[in-house]
Amino acid sequence: MRIERELMRGAGPVAVLKLLESGPKYGYELIESLAKRTDGVLDMGQATLYPLLYNLEAQDLIEAKWKTADSGRERKYYSLTAKGKKRLSHDSKQWEAVTRAMQALDILPGGPAPQIGGAPA
Repeated sequence: MRIERELMRGAGPVAVLKLLESGPKYGYELIESLAKRTDGVLDMGQATLYPLLYNLEAQDLIEAKWKTADSGRERKYYSLTAKGKKRLSHDSKQWEAVTRAMQALDILPGGPAPQIGGAPA
């Protein structure tokens, strides 16, 4: 299942930041990791990923450096900046809140979560 464009706009950047949290990665590696780790739900091609990476770089959330890979090929590796780590923390908390809200509405598996703010249904 592929998610719609509007949801991908919110999920894509935080997903890429999360993957970069474990260390620098090059574009194709990000594409493969997103597809594999999300069972294809956040699968995106180069035409989607690279503009997203350029945007994150313009916001100073990631930085790019050319490095020689083990294969001897020059690749552009992306890594989180301090600002990117802070943004990832902030966005992760927001996604957790959205997940709890969806569980409270019984939209997500895991049954209805406790009411947000303790308010009765």
